This record gives sequence, C-alpha cells and structure tokens, in this order.
Amino acid sequence: MTQNNDLEKIDVLTLLPQRPPFVMIDQLTHFDEVVTSTRFEVREDNLFMEADGQLNSCALVENIAQTCAARMGYINSYIIKDKVKLGFIGAIKRLEILRPARKGEVLSTSIEVMQEVGAVTMVNATVKVGEETLVTAEMKIALSDIEAVN
Repeated sequence: MTQNNDLEKIDVLTLLPQRPPFVMIDQLTHFDEVVTSTRFEVREDNLFMEADGQLNSCALVENIAQTCAARMGYINSYIIKDKVKLGFIGAIKRLEILRPARKGEVLSTSIEVMQEVGAVTMVNATVKVGEETLVTAEMKIALSDIEAVN
C-alpha cells in the first residue's frame, strides 16, 4: 500500500491521458493492489455543469473511468516504470445514480478490482459525498498499447 501523503504530491495529470477541461479527478488519495480512490471537487466551470448547479450524470461515469485511469497510470508510471497508456470503457453494468453531484461538493470515488485478465480490468465503483453514496456501478476497462500524449 502507498502512503496517502506520498500520493498527495503526485500531479494527477501525469497519471491520466485526459487533459483539461475533460479532467474529472483532482487527486489520487489511495492506492493498493485492490482499491484505488480519488478526490474531485465539483466546480462551477466544469464542462458537465448544468444550469441548475448539478453535474450531468455523464461526468460521474467519466469520474469513475478516470479513477480507473489513475490506477493504471500509477501502476505504469511508479511501479513498472512505463508510459501512461490509453484505456477504453468496455462495459458499464449495474449503474445506479442515486442523485447528481452539486456544485461545490467534493466527490470521493473508490474502485475495487474484482478481476484483472491481461489488459482488461473489471471494477466495482462507488462515488460518495461524505458518507452519502451518489453512484454505484461495475465497469470494465480495457488498456491499450497506445501511449498517451502528455
């Protein structure tokens, strides 16, 4: 397991193929072999912000996908010393959006690896604000051999 204070020093952009304004995580907060967690503050200028101050639900799915990307980016950059690679959402199952995120809220997203075969990873994901669960889902991510352009 990696110490959280070490993770706080990492610029999340070094772990992701995405670039602003499409970045939906601010910080990697936890990493171990099974669980990875991120933090994201919902800002007014977010690309997915609706007029009513709520984040479009698509952003919550992207937040989960980018938490997966941060996990793989961390493994590639810090463990196997390779380049960050592009990944793709292969499937989303059992997606349950209990409520949208709102401007000013801080999302805590955790993924738990259920199965990993080659370049395909299946995770259970939870997005919370404090103790309140906003989203649960299963997601399958496929990692390509294509290097991200940073």
